[in-house]
Amino acid sequence: MSKKLKLLYNKKTILKRVKDLAQQISQDYPSGEIVLIGVLKGGFIFLADLVRALKTSAHIDFVRLASYGASTHSSGKVKIIKDLETSITGKDVIIVEDIIDTGLTLEFLKQELTKRRPRSLKICALLDKKARRKVEIGVDYVGITMEKDCFVVGYGLDFSEQYRNLPEIFFFDP
Repeated sequence: MSKKLKLLYNKKTILKRVKDLAQQISQDYPSGEIVLIGVLKGGFIFLADLVRALKTSAHIDFVRLASYGASTHSSGKVKIIKDLETSITGKDVIIVEDIIDTGLTLEFLKQELTKRRPRSLKICALLDKKARRKVEIGVDYVGITMEKDCFVVGYGLDFSEQYRNLPEIFFFDP
């Protein structure tokens, strides 16, 4: 393992929280179908594990967003580069995100999806990094609230498209 990586959350902790989230969602939607919208690329592993743990029926779709700016930080200007393929009008929808950082991208996505008139729209995030929040955004289902303000990789999260494949979540110090 690289000296740049320090373990924050092991496999057992992550999978326990994913199962807990799936149980909460299944209880909230016992008889109805839901649409889970995965935010690419980071959220795909979390979404896959979440879906397998659900006890209720779910349709899956994906969006991919891009923030514009010359630095590694989001400029706050967001654009959809891969849109949904199915209509969410009148449906119960849950956005599934790997990590909420500043909240800017998620706020944009929530506003865009609200325009499509879903019956309900909730947010599920594996990691919530409140220390970096720039906009207040309500999160309905949170796996882990991060205490440290650090850059993380693994379990779908990356640095320059590396480390997504790691089964655990690590603090990354480039």
